[in-house]
Amino acid sequence: MTISFALLNKFYCMQELKALSYSVFINDTDNLNKCINDGKYSKVIVLVDENTEKYCLHKMLFQLPENTSFIRIPSGETHKNISTCQVIWKNLLDIGADRHSLLLNLGGGVLCDMGGFCASTYMRGIDFIQVPTTLLAMADASVGGKLGVDFMSYKNMVGLLTDPSAVFIFTDFLETLPYEELRSGFAELLKHGLIADKNVWTELSAIEDITQLNYQNIITRSVLIKMDITEQDPAEKGLRKILNFGHTIGHAIESYWLQSSAPLLHGEAVAIGMISEAYISYTLGKITESELFEIRGSIIRIFGHHPKYVKPVDKILEFMKNDKKNKGRSLRMALIQPIGKACFDNEVTDDLIFSSLIFYKEKLAT
Repeated sequence: MTISFALLNKFYCMQELKALSYSVFINDTDNLNKCINDGKYSKVIVLVDENTEKYCLHKMLFQLPENTSFIRIPSGETHKNISTCQVIWKNLLDIGADRHSLLLNLGGGVLCDMGGFCASTYMRGIDFIQVPTTLLAMADASVGGKLGVDFMSYKNMVGLLTDPSAVFIFTDFLETLPYEELRSGFAELLKHGLIADKNVWTELSAIEDITQLNYQNIITRSVLIKMDITEQDPAEKGLRKILNFGHTIGHAIESYWLQSSAPLLHGEAVAIGMISEAYISYTLGKITESELFEIRGSIIRIFGHHPKYVKPVDKILEFMKNDKKNKGRSLRMALIQPIGKACFDNEVTDDLIFSSLIFYKEKLAT
């Protein structure tokens, strides 16, 4: 199903949100031209997948130098690995990219993560610009400098933290998304509300139709939340860990089902993770029963209820044992306390994780 965005951003205005070392530009083509020209780059290379090449690239061509080169990779989480990185690095070599080149990543979270990783490691680092084309990437993945790829089915196991030269968000690209991809990104918007702004959660969790929204305003709020958190803790030593709420369990579920015939989108897995981790927050006395059932009811209303994905529990738990937030073999988790606030480095037992998955599986929304 393709989204119909009636007058979605007809009257949008350009915005610039300044981080410490780069800016996020929203619906601003002028500054994209300026960034490219001011950089005096020896080469400009655009990284695309088959979807962004077909649906998004033509909207960008007039903003790019005539001698721009292009690299295409296959889309999807299954290709977010070192093998695809080798393809990108080889293409950069074949094109003749040097340390004064620019890589512009035109795509969703997978492409932005991997493209930024390849740029940051190619010849020990070249400049890159993120141009996210999905709601997930616009609101979350393209901001904060986290880059990486999956390894041996473990999410984002190899990576680094490097800021882009700039991020350019064009909300018109949302018109190219299937409904499921838009909904996947919506999970990260809900997460930002749960961990940092109760008003955002209250507003977004009550929305009936996610296809008819002013996404410029919604994305701006989410970007500001993430920028505020990441600037206080750029190296993820403390506060930044709250952005992982829903992701410890969510990533494990996503990883386990990745090679199946029915893999989950990132936001779908995180939705399950947020309900399960909200249960853990409740069990540890950090939120009330009322808040727990509010979270469960709202998320299941938007994402549906999919109990088959929380089994086999022992295999999902095995993936969690290798989560980057752990210390030794101790499982650590970001939790909410209460809605609109969060805490990090909470040690969680295997039994409590089992109980949280049973809660998701057996308790249907009322």
